[in-house]
Amino acid sequence: MSQRRTIRVEALTRVEGEAALHLQLRDGAVEHVRLNIYEPPRLFEAFLRGRALEDVPDITARICGICPVAYQMSSVHALEAALGIEMPEELQVLRRLLYCGEWIESHALHVHMLHAPDFLGYDSALAMAKEYPLEFQRGLEIRKYGNQLLETLGGRAIHPVNVSVGGFHRAPRRDEIEPLVPSFQRGLELAIAATRWVAGFDFPTFERPYDFVALEHPDEYAMCAGFISGSDGLHIAAADFEQTFHERQVPHSTALQGVRRDTGRTYLVGPLARLNLNRAQLAPLARRLADDVGLEHPCRNIFKSIVARSIEIVHAYEVALAVLQDYRPPKVSRVPYQRRAGEGAAATEAPRGLLYHRYRMDDEGLIAAANIVPPTSQNQSQIEDDLAQYLPSVVDSSNAEIADACERLVRSYDPCISCSAHFLKVTTVRQP
Repeated sequence: MSQRRTIRVEALTRVEGEAALHLQLRDGAVEHVRLNIYEPPRLFEAFLRGRALEDVPDITARICGICPVAYQMSSVHALEAALGIEMPEELQVLRRLLYCGEWIESHALHVHMLHAPDFLGYDSALAMAKEYPLEFQRGLEIRKYGNQLLETLGGRAIHPVNVSVGGFHRAPRRDEIEPLVPSFQRGLELAIAATRWVAGFDFPTFERPYDFVALEHPDEYAMCAGFISGSDGLHIAAADFEQTFHERQVPHSTALQGVRRDTGRTYLVGPLARLNLNRAQLAPLARRLADDVGLEHPCRNIFKSIVARSIEIVHAYEVALAVLQDYRPPKVSRVPYQRRAGEGAAATEAPRGLLYHRYRMDDEGLIAAANIVPPTSQNQSQIEDDLAQYLPSVVDSSNAEIADACERLVRSYDPCISCSAHFLKVTTVRQP
């Protein structure tokens, strides 16, 4: 007689947003795995329609309180592509600097507060902090300096207000930037020590043949610009994203799920994908550190994404420190432009992975159509596939132990669930 086991995790812990897991086994084999994202759709694309293009960066920043800069950067780059704006290099450098602040604060939050407890046997960061007070405080300090940079350049740490189409509303003065240099020198040392710490964790043995997808740039570790590349040889412009990737709707999720359009296969975005595709472009200290801690290349173990995130914190500190030390205010803080009809698309690298925006505007510069594809919705199908492949290795455990193991795998993705539940396709059938 066959035996069925149903395991439900009604609310995932230590993730941003609300989601559940539904796992079903029969005779030790996996019947189905569902990552149930049940947050209400947030419909950002719909209420952007009819708004002036200048409103878009501040509105899209509200999609996420952890990675608002990512939404601002993807939005302004897409709008600037539609308007034909050529950004001066000095403003591009300032945007990378702002993005570094976000990578630091977001990655440090996940590594030290949300993910590290899994490897050390704690249910929460507060419980971990009692036994690892120095490491916990170090994580808080690493994150603090990222927030300080966001405040200085972005106007405030949460939902920065200084980003505009064409550049910034205001460029910081040199005397506002100089005080950050000692903090970032210390932050870099702390980030290196933290990376060595997490690289020593005991990681589950679990490797997958991932299709890695990330921005790639010949001259830098891609963050704000580049082609969309894949480990299978993919190399496309951001404008071709929707011809290459497809978002599908599933009954158990208010987030759309991304797959490759040509094969229907899942793919992986995020720090592990970036590091595997762009390791040679890491800043020097971060590149040497990746070798020193023994992170294999390519790394196909999603549990080791905590090491990839930590290396990216070091990289972000290095890049930011170089800009801060040599900072000179740009000649202009914003490039002038004329409103016009047009369409543009762009992608940047949010902390959690590739973030795509596309906008179409009318002659008055009002948004006629918008499409936003967050990294967590792109990863959702891959998460479910990983769970299905991981379950057989823990199937002899108790239901509670299986649920805990699966939660740990999901947390390896640092999913931003509220971001993913931004849109829902609705089909209306009218009876005569």
